[in-house]
Amino acid sequence: MATLVAPPSDPCVSELLRSSRTIAVVGLSGDAQRPSHGVAAYLQRQGYRILPVNPKLAGQRVLGELCVATLEDLLEPVDIVDVFRRSEDVLPVAQAAVAIGARCLWQQSGVANTQADELAKAAGLVSVMDRCLKVEHARLLR
Repeated sequence: MATLVAPPSDPCVSELLRSSRTIAVVGLSGDAQRPSHGVAAYLQRQGYRILPVNPKLAGQRVLGELCVATLEDLLEPVDIVDVFRRSEDVLPVAQAAVAIGARCLWQQSGVANTQADELAKAAGLVSVMDRCLKVEHARLLR
């Protein structure tokens, strides 16, 4: 049985958000009405570079950035991997986040894969589950 580890503290998340510049958004939709698009657009307005990751939109532009199919297709370092996928689909994303050297695996509201969380933490990443990056940014930094 896995042991439950407390989520990162507010000061830890604040520091992560202050020191991060690049956020890969896995599952970013091109539809402005979808939550992933709204969150990414908000983060972009806050000065973060958004890197869209969605195999269905690979090669297209989303929020002005070229979308890639997988995290491994990105050509630049990533600070935060923000995940808009079903909980059962997160483990491979966590493995890829570790492989590309991301600093954080962030599972959005409603997304909580404890195996992915444990893998990310074991690899030294900050790991957040079931919290909205936009809400936390607004709460902690605005």
